[in-house]
Amino acid sequence: MNTEIFYTAAATFEAARQLGGLAPAHPAGRLHGHGFNARVQCTIPADWAAFPGGEVEQLQQRLAAAVARLDYRNLNDLLPEPSDIELARWIAQQLADPALGHLEVGVDSTAQQGAVLDAAGQAQFWRRYVFQSAHRLPNVPAGHKCGRMHGHGFEAIVQAGGHVDYDQLDALWAPLQQELHYACLNEIEGLENPTSEMLSGWIWRRLKPQLPTLSQVTVFETASCGARHDGQRYRIWKDMTLDSARQLRRAPEGSLHRRLQGHTYTLRLHLSAPLDQIMGWTVDFGDVKQLFNPLFKALDHQPLHEIPGLEDCDTASLARWILAQARQDLPQLDGVELYETRGCGALVSLAGATQ
Repeated sequence: MNTEIFYTAAATFEAARQLGGLAPAHPAGRLHGHGFNARVQCTIPADWAAFPGGEVEQLQQRLAAAVARLDYRNLNDLLPEPSDIELARWIAQQLADPALGHLEVGVDSTAQQGAVLDAAGQAQFWRRYVFQSAHRLPNVPAGHKCGRMHGHGFEAIVQAGGHVDYDQLDALWAPLQQELHYACLNEIEGLENPTSEMLSGWIWRRLKPQLPTLSQVTVFETASCGARHDGQRYRIWKDMTLDSARQLRRAPEGSLHRRLQGHTYTLRLHLSAPLDQIMGWTVDFGDVKQLFNPLFKALDHQPLHEIPGLEDCDTASLARWILAQARQDLPQLDGVELYETRGCGALVSLAGATQ
């Protein structure tokens, strides 16, 4: 199985700023503050960290040291225009290291918005929208719970490149919000079978003509599952948590990682398959949960370092093992994300798969 490993880390900082180039009454033009979240994802060579399995901790330390220079600062003293994307560029410069490949840096100024400097150096902006809606899936088998009328607090993340700003995204989203919020999705033209996949595609088709730089639409049906559409492919994910113990076998003597420890892991399964034109989904979320359940039980509330055949239980090794094991029952699975703390972990995907 040919895989790629991407390591991730996150760090927060509190800072004030004042943005220019806005309408006179725009609130962001006044001095204000945020609790920012900085994120990084990259590839790391085998000999970069102090020991195999120490990559996540070392990457997080590098990121935390960089953003410490921003913490409790007026960002205008450091950058002429401290927008989310300029902050991402500044952080990327601080992390510059030829050994770190495919470097992506993101800065979230709130839980509803942020910017990403992708591995090609291109800017991407995203905005999160929430709508409360009812729906039912008309084509599911008899007895399937989703065949009953029910509802969700849906969330949609709209991501676009270029020079789009958050106000533009809000203006383009506003008509969709009027249609989707406090509505029955089945009654909206084009959403007669409102699965997460169909909803992400519907949003894409509504926005793309007015937003040519739209790169993806992500729909959260619940906090733990959803779908993404990029104009060509549909992808879904399913999240779960694992409360497990571990010891890192390859950590040096005297390291805290050699001691028995524990984490509440966040695990995300990524799946990709052709859209079923009748069911309106790629894979049923319920089927994913059921098929993965035996492996989940082998991991949850267990000592991970005692699993036979597992090289070590750092997040990258564990995610790679989960991907190999789970694909036996879920061949649509092409990526596994595993976080030991918020934003800090690894993504292992089949070579060529995009998450």
